[in-house]
Amino acid sequence: MSNATFHVTPGYGEILLKALGYSQAVRVDQRVETSGQGGWDDDLNIPDSIEEEIVRAFENVERTLATCGATWKDVIHVNSYHKVPQGQDVIGQDHNDVMAEQFRACLGGRAPVWTQTGVTVLGLPAMRIEIRVTAVINDEH
Repeated sequence: MSNATFHVTPGYGEILLKALGYSQAVRVDQRVETSGQGGWDDDLNIPDSIEEEIVRAFENVERTLATCGATWKDVIHVNSYHKVPQGQDVIGQDHNDVMAEQFRACLGGRAPVWTQTGVTVLGLPAMRIEIRVTAVINDEH
């Protein structure tokens, strides 16, 4: 039988566990699933800049993966949720440009599968991006 271990990111993860009762990641054998990671700081503040918010969300994914012994280089699937401004029906190019830039910076040439979804709201009122991933840990890194 597989063992599931739940992991909490230090800082914001501890706040969310206490407030809402959930963990940031679960590891089952070599597989890691994260909850959605926003572009928040440890006090759940969201930056004004969409670029900074996306970069910080990627950093938070990295921090959360690390609690399970994984890195971006282990990621096989990315789901990203993008708040679409009222009156628009597409995810903005500003989101796509930064996402692509961060994929190149964090994945070292790998290209996991990616599902991008436009939404009307996210967990915090100021959020415009949330990223969740699936990783399979490669014991060779």
